[in-house]
Amino acid sequence: MSLLEKLLGKPGKGTFEPEPYKDANPRRSAVVRQVCGLLLEYPDQELVDLVPSMRAALAEAGADADPLEELLSWLTVRPLPEVQADYVQEFDLSKRHSLHLTYWTDGDTRRRGEALAAFKEVYRAHGALPEGSELPDYLPLVLEFAAKVSPSDGYELLQRYRPSLELLRLALRDDNLPYSGALALVCSTLPGVSPEDRQTVMQTAGYGPPTETVGLEPYSSRLLPVHERNAP
Repeated sequence: MSLLEKLLGKPGKGTFEPEPYKDANPRRSAVVRQVCGLLLEYPDQELVDLVPSMRAALAEAGADADPLEELLSWLTVRPLPEVQADYVQEFDLSKRHSLHLTYWTDGDTRRRGEALAAFKEVYRAHGALPEGSELPDYLPLVLEFAAKVSPSDGYELLQRYRPSLELLRLALRDDNLPYSGALALVCSTLPGVSPEDRQTVMQTAGYGPPTETVGLEPYSSRLLPVHERNAP
C-alpha cells in the first residue's frame, strides 16, 4: 500500500487509482515537470530570464517543447506588467483556473482538509521542510516535488488527481490561455490519453465536487526551495 493510500484510503469521486509507478523516460518527465512547475508560478523577470535555459533543458531531455511555444512567447514578447496582471486575473482572482488540485475534487470542505494534510505528510516523509504560504496541493509545488524529490510519490499525487489536471487543462484551453500547453505537457508524462472534453473527464472519474464550505486551518506548504529557480 502506498503512503498516499495509507493517508487517504482508496481513491474516491474525482480521483483515479494510479497504476504502479513505471516511467520509460524519467529524465524527460523530471525536466517537463520542473519546467512546467516554474511556468505556472507567478511570472517575474527571473522567470523570463530562465526561458532560454528551459528550452535547452527540454531539448536535452528529448521533450517536445511545441506545446509550450505559445506560452514561452507570451512570457517573453509582451510587457512583463501585462503578463503579471493577466496571471493574477486568471489564477488568483478566478477559481475557474485553480492551481490547487484538491479544490477540483473537494471544494472548500472538511474532506479537502484531510487531503491537504495527506499531501503535507507525503512531503514530510521525504524530509522536505515547510516554506512559504501556498497550500500543499499547489500544482507548481507538486510538480517540483515529483521532479526533484520523489518521482514515484510525485507520480501518485499527479495521477491520483489526474481529473483535476485535465479539468484545469480544458478550462485553460477553452479560454484560449497559453498555459493550457503546460498542462498538456504535464499530462503527457502520465499514463493514458487526455480526454477531449469535460464530460468525459467527469464520467470517468465519477465527478461531483461538494459545495459545503468550512474554515480550513492555514497550511504552510512551500516545502521546497522553488524560488531558488536554478536552471532545470
